[in-house]
Amino acid sequence: LLDKSDKYDTRDVERLQQDDKWVENYLIWRHDVVDDTLKMIDESFQWRKEYTVNDLTESALPKWLFESGAIFLHGYDKEGYKLFWFRVKLHVRDAKQQLEKKKLVAFWLEHYAKRDHGKPLTVVFDMSETGISHIDLDFVRFIVNCFTDYYPNFLTKIVIFEMPWIMNAAFKIVKGWLGPDAISMLKFTNKNEVQDYISGEYLPPHMGGTDSFKYSYPPLVDDDFQTPLCENGPITSEDEHESKEEIDADTKEAGDPNEEQNLNPKKMNSIEQIHKSEEQTDKTDFKPKNAKKALTTFKGPLLHISPAEELYFGSKETGERKCLIVLTNVTKNIVAFKVRTTAPEKYRVKPSNSSCEPGASLDIIVSLHGGFAASLQDRFLIMAAEMDQGSGAGAPELTQFWKEVPRTKVMEHRLRCHVLESSKPSTLTLKENAFNAPAKTNEDLHLQVISSYFQLTRLLQINRRLQEQIDRCLWFQQLLVVLSLLSVSTAAFCFYL
Repeated sequence: LLDKSDKYDTRDVERLQQDDKWVENYLIWRHDVVDDTLKMIDESFQWRKEYTVNDLTESALPKWLFESGAIFLHGYDKEGYKLFWFRVKLHVRDAKQQLEKKKLVAFWLEHYAKRDHGKPLTVVFDMSETGISHIDLDFVRFIVNCFTDYYPNFLTKIVIFEMPWIMNAAFKIVKGWLGPDAISMLKFTNKNEVQDYISGEYLPPHMGGTDSFKYSYPPLVDDDFQTPLCENGPITSEDEHESKEEIDADTKEAGDPNEEQNLNPKKMNSIEQIHKSEEQTDKTDFKPKNAKKALTTFKGPLLHISPAEELYFGSKETGERKCLIVLTNVTKNIVAFKVRTTAPEKYRVKPSNSSCEPGASLDIIVSLHGGFAASLQDRFLIMAAEMDQGSGAGAPELTQFWKEVPRTKVMEHRLRCHVLESSKPSTLTLKENAFNAPAKTNEDLHLQVISSYFQLTRLLQINRRLQEQIDRCLWFQQLLVVLSLLSVSTAAFCFYL
């Protein structure tokens, strides 16, 4: 890298030296082959400088590119990966505009890579209503190169929807550009198959889904986070995991809108903080027992956020329906924060719009309510901005502050949901059923033993038949080998004659 440092952006070199995850992604994508990894870093860094990737901003690109709606990020697949959409019918071949369109692709990739810390994408080529006039192999090759050569370990799959038969020849060429790993990621789908990868809630009606999303610009698509902000949410008696005392406490908190703003902890030493936390837990049960603190921490310029990436919720069997987010102010000023979510109807967030004193830590409780269950597609966005000294931190001041603060001064961090399944659901179910079921008589037990005996006999018969079939297959394979040897010998004998 040092020999060609003039060909690289110094910001990329500095990041490579500091970001172990980035280096790891290069190694993973090149199967831990060091020479191939170094070659990819060299090629991608030269490309990043040529396309000025670090300086690609919304204002640096023509407005009509965003307005066309041909390329955008929206929604998630069934595995929780962000969807990168290409509306092929909106693409028109034009050599004069090709460089700008390529830079738009690079803008979105870099925008998401920095925003969600390199979490992979699922690419969707929506090829409905397209024809030969929309084929642009140079542009497709650029997109392919972005994922195979420039953005390591950044692709999960390529979902191709309703590819016209006339484009089969073109995609045979595209497959030639893809390595074996990338080819395995191609998923050709229609209306009946696309929901194997993407649920209907993130598919438009013409793809058989129910998503009412309509792309428009400005502003940029904001990752589906809801406006207005997700506040504490309604208190429902359906939440079977909350005690009556906790519901009463929540209702009291919800009754005074300014009370949430006064939850800001004052700066204190660690011992005082622990004692105060214990007292608060004893009085209001504010920290649920099953809201566990995570060991990973995201270290932002304004706040350290724990957990760093995922909120772990339990399934209905485990009953873990609450998570804890810990914010730590690492600045010398008050930091205002607010929490948004893609599913405000599911979650309560306490507090969701408040501030944190310099050097202090604040716990945010995220809880599912009612009969809702967490989903891999659910996301949380924590926004933070530094406030001027002497400015108030009450509800009116915070409302005005968020109206006036420039977007460039707002720190954003996203968290995704992870659903933990019960480790021993079958054992627990059996115990519960055994406890609740009436005692079995000797006759019932006798019938159960007989039934089990017949099932075992049946399994043994099936196993014996399978073994016989395997023996026949082995015998047939041996016969084929003998016949092939005979044919070779015969051919050799004829050649000799």
